[in-house]
Amino acid sequence: MPCYRCGVRQTDPVRGASPWRRGVRREEQVLICPTCQREHDLDLDHCGSCGSTMLICRLGEVECRSCGSVRLARSAETETLVKAGAPGLSEEVEAALRRVLGRQPTS
Repeated sequence: MPCYRCGVRQTDPVRGASPWRRGVRREEQVLICPTCQREHDLDLDHCGSCGSTMLICRLGEVECRSCGSVRLARSAETETLVKAGAPGLSEEVEAALRRVLGRQPTS
């Protein structure tokens, strides 16, 4: 995954902690490279409870690493896909397997 600001790709890390930072922007997990971390306005989402930007997004939830607050992610993209009747992950995997393996639909 590239840095959301400059697009540079993360390289294999050397031993020790990674200098890259995770964050949440517009309810999506993003990575921030060391150079872009020096910027004062990273435009990251803030915790509704404590105001921290130390958030992680996983499995449809946004969790604050500072205070532990957890809430459901309100991703506009996800809502749009659900309303449009887009296939879920299991349907996408089944369709991909059919394409790759030449299988016929199971139903």
